[in-house]
Amino acid sequence: MTASNRIVLSSDHAAIELRQAIAAHIATRGWTVVDIGPMTAESTPYPKHGEAAARLVASGDCRFGIILCGTGQGIMMAANKVKGIRCGVCSDTFSARMIRQHNDANMLSIGVRVVGQGLALDIVDAFLSAQFEGGRHATRVEMIEALES
Repeated sequence: MTASNRIVLSSDHAAIELRQAIAAHIATRGWTVVDIGPMTAESTPYPKHGEAAARLVASGDCRFGIILCGTGQGIMMAANKVKGIRCGVCSDTFSARMIRQHNDANMLSIGVRVVGQGLALDIVDAFLSAQFEGGRHATRVEMIEALES
């Protein structure tokens, strides 16, 4: 098993149900899901879950990460603090495609209080089916990476 087919999923307590629906959805498409929880509805802080998922992507253990919280914003901010992570919060399919095509995003964040399950699954599909275009976008991604130094 290689990282090329592994996706880590994590969330805070508010997004467990949607996270599990996304896990089942992408598993049917051939992805190996690494669900790092949480598994109970007990209140838990989103920064630790965003960081934990981001570290698995940054280490190369997982190719992509999908993280969720109420708005998707807070968990995305935490993930982006990990070197090598380019995570965007998306509430539409166009943005999900563009963060892959133009920004070579390796993580996607979704807000459970912003989008319903059907749209969330479409956003995930758009993200996972898009390919980085390289070219002038590679130069810009290199500029983003340089900010981490």
